[in-house]
Amino acid sequence: MIWLSNIYFFYKSFQQSGKKWEKVVKSGKFLYIFTCLIHFFMASFIGDHICKVDAKGRIMLPASFKKQMSTPVQDKFVVKKDIFEKCLVLYPMDEWERQNKIIRDKINPYNKEHNKFLRNFYRGTAELVLDSNNRMLIPKRLKESVDIQKEVVLAGQVGKIEIWAKHLYETMVENEDEFALLAEKIMGGSLEEKDEI
Repeated sequence: MIWLSNIYFFYKSFQQSGKKWEKVVKSGKFLYIFTCLIHFFMASFIGDHICKVDAKGRIMLPASFKKQMSTPVQDKFVVKKDIFEKCLVLYPMDEWERQNKIIRDKINPYNKEHNKFLRNFYRGTAELVLDSNNRMLIPKRLKESVDIQKEVVLAGQVGKIEIWAKHLYETMVENEDEFALLAEKIMGGSLEEKDEI
């Protein structure tokens, strides 16, 4: 993968800096740098697009999203129902592999609760392949589970694309004051540690 090659190049470059690199690793800041690099090379999908569902149930992936992918030639995706909202989530294959790595690092397959989580997380998951016209065929059962009919909204996120029934997406407008409080709660922490690096 291109972004992994870039991260490896970054690592080797820093490794050659000798004692300075050793201090970064020992201080624990390497994890922060590595995390930042992953997010930097991971696709951030920008914008939301209203798309038609054709007679065969296919949806065209907007060209702008295709250009924003970390690997532009990639045509395989994984789609599943979102855990928290009534929408689908579309992952490029490299991001799906990253999600699986996160799960493998946290899951004990011999723990009953962990197995229950895995069963529900992967329920209804499907692999999609774009056709020559950048269209994808989403399984009928998944479309029905989130009330998708003739129009959808593809909403960009970090590393993924949400697929909403248009009429449901339009009801998801957050109160501005509530969103401001949420943003402050999540993003309003101290930046001192980041500034020290």
